[in-house]
Parts: sequence; C-alpha cells; structure tokens
Amino acid sequence: MDLFTINYIKNNPLVYNYLRENSTWYKALNRDSGNLKYLEEELKKKYKLTPEDKLAKFSKNMDLISTFIDVLK
Repeated sequence: MDLFTINYIKNNPLVYNYLRENSTWYKALNRDSGNLKYLEEELKKKYKLTPEDKLAKFSKNMDLISTFIDVLK
C-alpha cells in the first residue's frame, strides 16, 4: 500500500472503521490503490451517505414536520 492510501485511511475515521469491519479490502488496496474509489462507494452505500439517501432522509423529516404541523392545527 502506498503512503497516500495509508494516510488517507488514518485521517478518515469512517474509512478506518469500515476497513476494520471488512478486512478483505486490505488485500484489494495492497494490490491496487485505485480500489480506494470503490471502497468509498461501498462505504457510502453501507453508511447511507449517498445523495439519494440524504434526500430520502430530508424528505422523511419534512413529512414528519408537516404531519406535526397538521396535528397542531
């Protein structure tokens, strides 16, 4: 693994925790540091950090607020 990849992992707690949970990624990163992009994509899907997930969460919160306002009327 190159130094950039090691520093990136150490400086990003989400990546570090994900690697601890899914240690098979160490082998992929040792072979090719370009797999870091795919690791991040999978990490975002697992922790629901994709734009679609954020939009769904926002929509859910707006529905909750509108329901609360309707109850208060």
